Amino acid sequence: MNKFFAVSLAALACAASPALAQDDTGTDEKGFNGFYIGGSFGGAHTAGKVDSISFDRNLDGVFGDTITTATGANAFSPGFCSGTATTSAPSGCTFARDGIEYYGRIGADAQRGNIVVGFVVEGGRPDFNESVSAFSTTPASYTLTRDIRLNVNARGRIGYTPNSRTLFYVAGGPTYAKVRTRNATSNTANSFTTNGTRDEWGFNAGGGIEQKIGKNFSIGLEYLYTDVRADSGRVRVGPGTAGPTNPFLLAGAGGTDFRFSNQQMRWHSARVTAAFRF
Repeated sequence: MNKFFAVSLAALACAASPALAQDDTGTDEKGFNGFYIGGSFGGAHTAGKVDSISFDRNLDGVFGDTITTATGANAFSPGFCSGTATTSAPSGCTFARDGIEYYGRIGADAQRGNIVVGFVVEGGRPDFNESVSAFSTTPASYTLTRDIRLNVNARGRIGYTPNSRTLFYVAGGPTYAKVRTRNATSNTANSFTTNGTRDEWGFNAGGGIEQKIGKNFSIGLEYLYTDVRADSGRVRVGPGTAGPTNPFLLAGAGGTDFRFSNQQMRWHSARVTAAFRF
């Protein structure tokens, strides 16, 4: 994640230095009052770690079952790994934790003395994914991957400005995300069906600094922590060409559901912001 903070800081410094050198440091009569539109760009880094896959072998909606073979042995005794399977053993996994993110935003502030209160609504996408892999005694590998197709955040914010040109603030509010679940496996006997993209909810919180450059334009640097409950993604394993002694079919329910054991998606963001104030 450090590379994203470094890139964000460097971009802010490059953008701000020429303009600040030409601008006075006196009080801005307009301050931070009014509506604005803008955007942000930066890096996202996953904060959670997915250690295993959870199974529902009798389709009763309760996860945490053990998948067994016809002899009663644990069919997934080789174990799990955090990441994408590259071999048929848990030692072979890759895990990418970072990605870029980009958002558009609208908001409004009201300044009273040195205190600024307001709100911002933004929509965009953090471009990273999380994966976990399971390994059976067949041997076969099963990889679950989830990513965010759309993220909308709403935040209230409160801040302090010493001179009506520089604003230090904290912010927080609800988060909506469209979370997509995908499956990849080396098992060619069973059928696998995912339930696609699901609507999920959570919260976001953070803070930052915003610097006015001229009367209507400002740039800033912002940190944000986002936590989304992503427990709706499922993969259903069906018979396919497998026989009745297949471990996924032994419970007699006609198949097995599985999902991420970790039901939260959490990530850190470091971004450069820009806004035009009306």
